[in-house]
Amino acid sequence: QVQLVESGGGLVQAGASLRLSCAASTRTFSAYAMAWFRRAPGKEREFVAAISRYGGSRGYLDSVKGRFAISRDNAKNTVYLQMNSLKPEDTAVYYCAADRDYSVGAAPSYDYWGQGTQVTVSS
Repeated sequence: QVQLVESGGGLVQAGASLRLSCAASTRTFSAYAMAWFRRAPGKEREFVAAISRYGGSRGYLDSVKGRFAISRDNAKNTVYLQMNSLKPEDTAVYYCAADRDYSVGAAPSYDYWGQGTQVTVSS
C-alpha cells in the first residue's frame, strides 16, 4: 500500500511558476513509476507527466511539453512537477499517482492516488 500526499498548489497569475510535490509513504519508493494527472472543472481526468522508477524515462502531455518538468528524489520519497509559464487552461486539481509499471497517458494503469492539490491560474 502506498499513500500519496500532494502539496504546492495555489492561485497564481498567467506566466507564473509553481512546483508541486508528492510525498509517498513507502519504503520502496524506487519500485514505483510516478505520474501526475489533472482534472479541470467539467472535464475528464487528463494525463500530465510520468517518470520511470529511476528517472530514465519521462513522458508529457503535448500541451505541457517545454513548460512542465517531472522529477523525483528517491532518497526523499518525493516526486515533483515544476510548472512554468502557467496558462489559465492549466487550472485543475492535480493528482499524483504511483504504479509498479511505467506508462504514459493511461490513468487506469496507476494503482495508487493522492487526494489532489488545486492549481488556479488567473488571466
